[in-house]
Amino acid sequence: MSDRNGWAPFEVTPGDIGAEAGPEALVEHLDSAGLDATLVREKAVVFRGFKVPADGLDPVLDRLLPRRLAYVHGNSPRTKVGSNVYTSTEYPQEYTISMHNEMSYAHAWPTRLAFYCAVAPGTGGATPLVDAALWLESLDDEVREAFTGGVRYTQNLHGGRGLGKSWQDTFETDDPGEVDAFLKGAQAEWSWGPGNSLKTSQVRHSTVRHPQTGAEVWFNQSDQWHPASLGDETAKALAQIMPADELPQYVTFADGSPIPDAYVLQVRDRGLEHAVDVDWHEGDLLVIDNLLVGHGRRPFTGPRRVLVAMSD
Repeated sequence: MSDRNGWAPFEVTPGDIGAEAGPEALVEHLDSAGLDATLVREKAVVFRGFKVPADGLDPVLDRLLPRRLAYVHGNSPRTKVGSNVYTSTEYPQEYTISMHNEMSYAHAWPTRLAFYCAVAPGTGGATPLVDAALWLESLDDEVREAFTGGVRYTQNLHGGRGLGKSWQDTFETDDPGEVDAFLKGAQAEWSWGPGNSLKTSQVRHSTVRHPQTGAEVWFNQSDQWHPASLGDETAKALAQIMPADELPQYVTFADGSPIPDAYVLQVRDRGLEHAVDVDWHEGDLLVIDNLLVGHGRRPFTGPRRVLVAMSD
């Protein structure tokens, strides 16, 4: 499967490199493959058939992501399972996770992601990928122009009990001083509130240019942070409990004006419309350039377990 421009992730198998299947062959290949240049050219690479076992993942990740990052300031629910290796977003399996570039709301984001399939799903569960330049191009002129000033992300993080993630989980620390230092470095606005709660606000870009290709790409998570993405019934129920700006996460245009529901729904739907699905087999690895490609998740049945690591 490919998108309307004919793009699809580049696939590498043992036969492509003249090697027997196995993680050792993959490690040897990665040592000499020039992966950086391949990723810039292909945007995403699937390593399939190398049968990488879960207990043999670290040596491969050491080649793929030599500077693995902690998921500090990440907003998705995840579990840390190794040396800066995490579960993919823990979200009910019957739902789609819409397209996004990882941590595009943050002041610093990973440039490369690696996904590993430890347990393949029974059915479904593909990771859809979208060419982020095509995603931007697919939006109506009115929508693209409305976002040119950027967006403002707001987080309401509880101190241990409440709706959404706590600030302790978000920043992987129990020390408020460490959080203050991080947010100062991120040029964010923040305030501590009742019950050890934390409110943050930060203005970020809506698009960026890739440092090597120069391509302008859609690069924000306004649709995922917007109440409209919750669905009519959920959004209506939450609106009866609290104002939108008191939700665990909320987004506006940079000047604080509301983003129309129709805009974020178009962003969400166009991203999914142009996505290419990567189906999973146990032992598969997928590496993506986080600026050039957005990713998501299709609904699934069965015990699907996909791990993710990130690097600068």
